[in-house]
Amino acid sequence: MMLIPTHHFRDIERKPEYLQPEKCVPPPYPGPVGTMWFIRDGCGIACAIVTWFLVLYAEFVVLFVMLIPSRDYVYSIINGIVFNLLAFLALASHCRAMLTDPGAVPKGNATKEFIESLQLKPGQVVYKCPKCCSIKPDRAHHCSVCKRCIRKMDHHCPWVNNCVGENNQKYFVLFTMYIALISLHALIMVGFHFLHCFEEDWTKCSSFSPPTTVILLILLCFEGLLFLIFTSVMFGTQVHSICTDETGIERLKRKNQPRTHTGSWQSVKETFGGVADGHRLHGDNGGAVRGDEGRGLSGGQFSQDDAHLVSLKR
Repeated sequence: MMLIPTHHFRDIERKPEYLQPEKCVPPPYPGPVGTMWFIRDGCGIACAIVTWFLVLYAEFVVLFVMLIPSRDYVYSIINGIVFNLLAFLALASHCRAMLTDPGAVPKGNATKEFIESLQLKPGQVVYKCPKCCSIKPDRAHHCSVCKRCIRKMDHHCPWVNNCVGENNQKYFVLFTMYIALISLHALIMVGFHFLHCFEEDWTKCSSFSPPTTVILLILLCFEGLLFLIFTSVMFGTQVHSICTDETGIERLKRKNQPRTHTGSWQSVKETFGGVADGHRLHGDNGGAVRGDEGRGLSGGQFSQDDAHLVSLKR
């Protein structure tokens, strides 16, 4: 019996008779639609607060050290609008990446009743996560921080206190892009401000004392350079991941085994909310998953409430 190529990345494989559904507690009654997703992780919450603090610090230095004291009002207004717009978009993307369900599989749905409702045929298999007792869709992985299986999980990012997965990857990509842009913008403004202060009296180029101004600008320069490099790298890896249709976890687990990839443009449309091949991205609202003999079904085609996979092997 041979697995089809898409199954090389499965963490755990169990035949139906070995799923031990009697050990799974039925999932709790689903909460109301629109319930906010939030991970209660101390490290992640601290990192998210630090992220906001650093953006607000940059906002303070840019406005009160460089732009407001400037005598060139056109320069101050244009750069103030651009920087504040990018900062707002960065924080908004951060909130969406942090508070959006990344694609969590319903917890505890590997019950006897649920497995029987799938009406499995001889030769069909389902995949179960022993940690959260869920039927795992294809390309789903268990996150030890979120304590859930996440569809198309790329990695868990403490800076957004969430996993980067199927539903929130686009917000994470936008967040890294906006942070890289405001970091570059801040570095350029710091460079111009230093040149301006060297040409004139330091007491006239800022409302703060010269030592305080220098310290604030140096800290902003260090912060901007550090985050420009970090977020640019993250943005590049995420774009590469989307274009190759391969998550970070899949790339680490790859062992020269083939896997069917979707086209680059199709993967981009799926990530950023488009529709590909006539399928809705978050899928059918039907019941049990069925498929033709000998062909695996992609878990990304199904809604979160119906997130399960029946994979066939011969």
